[in-house]
Amino acid sequence: METNAKWYTNGKNKNVKVLVCKDYETLSKKAAAILAGIVNVKPEAILGLATGSSPVGTYQELIKMYKEGMLDFSQVKTYNLDEYYPLEPTNDQSYHYFMNENLFNHVNIDKNQVHVPDGNAEDMNEACESYEAMLNEIGGVDIQVLGIGGNGHIGFNEPADTFVGPTHVVELTESTIQANSRFFEKIEDVPTKAISMGIGSIMKAKKILLVANGEGKAKAIAATLEGPITPQVPASVLQLHPDVTIIIDEAAAADLKEYK
Repeated sequence: METNAKWYTNGKNKNVKVLVCKDYETLSKKAAAILAGIVNVKPEAILGLATGSSPVGTYQELIKMYKEGMLDFSQVKTYNLDEYYPLEPTNDQSYHYFMNENLFNHVNIDKNQVHVPDGNAEDMNEACESYEAMLNEIGGVDIQVLGIGGNGHIGFNEPADTFVGPTHVVELTESTIQANSRFFEKIEDVPTKAISMGIGSIMKAKKILLVANGEGKAKAIAATLEGPITPQVPASVLQLHPDVTIIIDEAAAADLKEYK
């Protein structure tokens, strides 16, 4: 067993594997290795991708692998979880822009095979239905990368009274707006809505890889793994998925009772 990463076994959910890493660098390398393995075995792999600070290190590791000739993205297709609304793809705070800056512009992926929800659509409901139809047509991504919000949200699926199934328009909670305000000049600039894959959309993935780091994610990780399945903690639904890997650092694992 490696000294800088060890598996945590949750007796409640055998289908959920959790790797606790010493630090963010180790976490990123481990997550990238899983994604690279899928692409190397299946060059035409369909990847579900996420934005936010947690997966940035993973994408940096994938770029390194590509530049070292260890990875080829030429046949890969991608589908992103979500996008702010209303925001043009060229806006430097859009998730389309984020993905270009943090991954797509640095590897040999075909931009025609890159899919991000349309945050600038005139008809939002039609944009949601169109995106969901694409996901249904491919039969689910091979692996879906997820981050997690401090309130347990995945994608932009916020705590709610019920789980929302398909891609939909989301009213962002105040806590999410506050958390995302660090990326904007002022909080008034943060969009209050987004298009997001729904819980049902996410659960169609053949495999799920969630990455999280920092003490700010500790409560959400504990609730996801050790708490009840509830729409008040959207990520808790992952307990029902047949193949989930969660990679976190020690700070994000701090509230896990079984890990302690």
